[in-house]
Amino acid sequence: MSWHPTVVVVTRATRPGKAKTRLQPLLGAAGCAGLQHALITHTAATVASAAPTSPHIAVDPPDAVAEIADIAEAAASVFAQHGSDLGARMRAAPAHVAQIRPGPVVLIGGDVPHLRAGHILDAARQVEDSVDVVFGPALDGGYYLIAFARPTPEVFDIDPDLWGGPLVLEADDARHLAADDTVATAIRSILNQQGTTTTTRLSEGPPAHVSGPA
Repeated sequence: MSWHPTVVVVTRATRPGKAKTRLQPLLGAAGCAGLQHALITHTAATVASAAPTSPHIAVDPPDAVAEIADIAEAAASVFAQHGSDLGARMRAAPAHVAQIRPGPVVLIGGDVPHLRAGHILDAARQVEDSVDVVFGPALDGGYYLIAFARPTPEVFDIDPDLWGGPLVLEADDARHLAADDTVATAIRSILNQQGTTTTTRLSEGPPAHVSGPA
């Protein structure tokens, strides 16, 4: 690859009671906040390795930009998420960075500790080689990574109530089979063409526990 990809991490602040709330019965609110801090630190370093010229972190809530910038230090540019639901925020994040650096974008979640720079670069190579959209499927029916050859906001236009559930990737797939043959072909190449480089590398990527980057 002759260029470094633009990578955006979509994540949340490290505040007790707001971070990793599903794990609170096990870790407590403070423990969940500490885990979120560690995950952001780790992910920022991974992204800086894969995309040293254009790493970004989109954070929710908007008033947490300085907080996350302190954690990431110089590893990434931090900006606020905008939108009424996760799909809207994920749609806005790559649009924001495209204004800074047009071209392919890789969007990832902030809580996939097994993610490596190689997974990010592999997805970037796929879109550089004329694949329109690349999904890294998660075990729970969502995805831990999505890469675009060009801005593709319609990818996130699914029922807002589906975000965080087991049908996110299925809904994206079905919607684009009906709406856009070019995007559908790219999506189907990830999900169904067993044995291809795309499917093998991304379907065997790091396990994730979130439906859509969050």
